[in-house]
Amino acid sequence: MSKNRVSRRQFLSYTIMGVGGFMASGTIMPMLRFAVDPVLQKSGEGDFTATPQRVDELTETPVRVDYTIVDRQDGWYKSDESYSAWVYKSGDRIVALSPVCKHLGCTVNWGGDKNHPDQFFCPCHAGRYEKNGKHVPGTPPIGPLDEYLVMEKDGYLYLGGTRPNTLV
Repeated sequence: MSKNRVSRRQFLSYTIMGVGGFMASGTIMPMLRFAVDPVLQKSGEGDFTATPQRVDELTETPVRVDYTIVDRQDGWYKSDESYSAWVYKSGDRIVALSPVCKHLGCTVNWGGDKNHPDQFFCPCHAGRYEKNGKHVPGTPPIGPLDEYLVMEKDGYLYLGGTRPNTLV
């Protein structure tokens, strides 16, 4: 017989601490994983997607460029996703703006309002943006259109992720 006998009180304390620790780890681990996981993911800033738009065909008038990201991994699903951008040249610089309105997420069109043909127009709530993506004061949008990262390769336009508008 051992001299270190465990009393019923000690056995109950050890059991409660063990079960409590197991339950606490089951609660804390998902939260810790949720907090740390974005840090461990690789950055998507370097990912550019090819578009069918030739750079030498761009002018100072915005054109809508549609493109597709093939086999995009989203959780467990792999699918093709279609996007679009409004692209134009401003001097030597290529500007690509997101077509998503900052008010409620509708799609803006260039020259969609005949009273303001040189602006982006959101048909959902009559929101207007200037050519550089700046929202027109007094209209519903709360901020400028986002801007795409742009790269030229082999004469074609490549678009990356969005960032806050740097033109306004």
